[in-house]
Amino acid sequence: MADEALFVGWGPVVRGREQVALDVFQETLEFWGQQQRDGQIEGFEPFLLQPHGGGLGGFMLIRGQRAKLDELSASEPFTRVLARAGMVVEELGVVRAYGGEALGRQMAAFQAASNDLAAA
Repeated sequence: MADEALFVGWGPVVRGREQVALDVFQETLEFWGQQQRDGQIEGFEPFLLQPHGGGLGGFMLIRGQRAKLDELSASEPFTRVLARAGMVVEELGVVRAYGGEALGRQMAAFQAASNDLAAA
């Protein structure tokens, strides 16, 4: 399984756009399913969060190789999916996520920076 991912998080649905949001969510699932079938990503997993008083209402974890994720996130189809989602949910965001060996590399970089600052 891939050690790198995209974390796509979103907040509440825009009031009055609930049905459209459901349609866009289904389109998004179909988009990621096609990307997986095409070998662009290794897999994806959507999550909805119960109400908790914060802005995050749900997220999707999209796993894959960094180069393919970078290429995909710069593509027109990805931009279109995000644009459509951004019209029906608040607080849409996409960030890189690291696990496994990729997490280890990130922690090693943090440790090196910490050591540099401690020596200064």
